[in-house]
Amino acid sequence: MSYSVGQVAGFAGVTVRTLHHYDAIGLLVPSERSHAGHRRYGDADLDRLQQILFYRELGFPLDEVAALLDDPDTDPRAHLRRQHELLTARIEKLQKMAAAVEQAMEARKMGIDLTPEERFEVFGDKDPEQYAEEAEQRWGGTEAYAESQRRAASYTKDDWKRMQAEVADWGERYDALMAAGEPATGEAAMDLAEEHRQHICGWFYDCPYDMHVSLAEMYVSDERFKAFYDSMRPGLAEHLKEAITANAARHGA
Repeated sequence: MSYSVGQVAGFAGVTVRTLHHYDAIGLLVPSERSHAGHRRYGDADLDRLQQILFYRELGFPLDEVAALLDDPDTDPRAHLRRQHELLTARIEKLQKMAAAVEQAMEARKMGIDLTPEERFEVFGDKDPEQYAEEAEQRWGGTEAYAESQRRAASYTKDDWKRMQAEVADWGERYDALMAAGEPATGEAAMDLAEEHRQHICGWFYDCPYDMHVSLAEMYVSDERFKAFYDSMRPGLAEHLKEAITANAARHGA
């Protein structure tokens, strides 16, 4: 069974001119010719064309495709395995890109449109996207992460400024509490720990007491979080961790 150049072009979704070009450069030479000299393609030719189109879709230049397909040491099954791996990796990349576009569309729809200047105005020298990829790796599959992303997408520049002001005010009061020698297990410290939890619930996601305790562990084990809290007052990260733990126990968690 053999097929004309027009039939093959229709099967593969390419132009007749493309097939003529592949023939001219020796990439896909039809295995048969009609009595009138017209190209005729057999099943093996169609298999090779499929391989060519796979590699072309993945961005390989024609000379590299030819080298791959004409390598005498390569098993045809190895081509399929390689293409499957490459296509799977590309699908994953495209899925991530699609998710990013969806998030951007949702953000636009919900009104967030911070320019780079506005981001620096709100966040100063702290890039809000700095740990975005790591956060997604850690918590990307959780409801809390999805809720946090949904809420953050709706915040305006004024919202972010108000949030930052709340954090600064809380930090000043916690600094004063430590300066007064209040213990982490005391009522005043536990009240500020509860306020910290409510801040998370109000701005980002529901934060039960057990989750709050887990976050507190990270505040002292992760140097970046520790540096953030200790910048308010040396030792604040460890003090806050103890206060959060005591507050959770106070509420039966």
